[in-house]
Amino acid sequence: MSIQGFTLTPQRVGIIRGRILKHAMPKIVLGTIGINDDFKANTGDTVKYRRFLNKGNTAAQPNRFFQDLTAVDRAQQYAIDHLTAEGVTSAAETILVQDITATLNQYNVLYGYTDKTFDLYEDDIPKAMTTLTGERLGLIHEMALFGVLKGCTNKFYGGTGTSRATVNGVISLVKLRAIARSMKNNHAEPVANMLQRIPASGMYGTSAVEVCYPVFVSTDLEPDIRDLAGFLPVVKYGDPSKAVAGEFGSCENFRFISSPELVSIQDAGAAVAGSVPALLSLTGTYADVYQVIIAASDAWGHIGVNVAGSDLTALTPGQKDKADPQGQRGYVGAKFYYNAVILNSLQMAVYEVATNALTS
Repeated sequence: MSIQGFTLTPQRVGIIRGRILKHAMPKIVLGTIGINDDFKANTGDTVKYRRFLNKGNTAAQPNRFFQDLTAVDRAQQYAIDHLTAEGVTSAAETILVQDITATLNQYNVLYGYTDKTFDLYEDDIPKAMTTLTGERLGLIHEMALFGVLKGCTNKFYGGTGTSRATVNGVISLVKLRAIARSMKNNHAEPVANMLQRIPASGMYGTSAVEVCYPVFVSTDLEPDIRDLAGFLPVVKYGDPSKAVAGEFGSCENFRFISSPELVSIQDAGAAVAGSVPALLSLTGTYADVYQVIIAASDAWGHIGVNVAGSDLTALTPGQKDKADPQGQRGYVGAKFYYNAVILNSLQMAVYEVATNALTS
């Protein structure tokens, strides 16, 4: 374990000290939606969500009343299945349940520093560590959630791809429409803070925005999305203030929210040689693949102790015990319990795409 020593960081003694510069801040977008359940202490480490299935639903297709049947009028058959005869008591039915379980994981961040750093160093190192700890907790939360959501089974692929290794195209309107159709067929509801349609204003050039599903993308994909037919940038919304943090525009049933933290899986797609447009690749051999998350209301849940209520560590030097008899070390950190779980894979989607290399 590394402890921040007095000489570990370059000092600025005897030098005109400039201001402390800003540093990269993680951007949290995925964590802003979903069902959020916080556990109380001493209640166990597992949560079980339960869904009651209606007639026609199955565990594999919990959102559809009409399962696939060749050359059968499924709508008419549903009504026929409920016909009764005069004087005859209908057979009683039971209901089925679908349980979804998740177990909490523990995460932590810990910085250490010496008493000399605390007593003599010209910058407030513990304060900086406290700030960085809070930011890292948010990023851990976001990346853990991103990892879970990428496991969604409702997958779509860019270009002619049928798997991640064959992704050979950028985000397209045709594929987005296929995703919208899939989600609507599964009764996917828009997210609460995007339920309202944004009307056009009286200002010239503004347009209305439909009730939409949020689409979480890497900032690398913004140029491809801006090229979609019918794309409407936030600046042309009838009321731009209705846009959520990170939102940069909309198209048909979708509103796009970007973050640089939704990084690609590098060199994971198809060969890029001869691709039109040229596709971005770390090595110039295989396309970098981005996993776009399309969300609906209540498609996933967060389980655990809220990051804001994490168990914080703030031990200043001078606290003596058997492990530190001279009180020479201080610590700043935090730990928290968290996990996420997909509650309805068919009411969300993961769209794996490449992106334009922008080489010409």
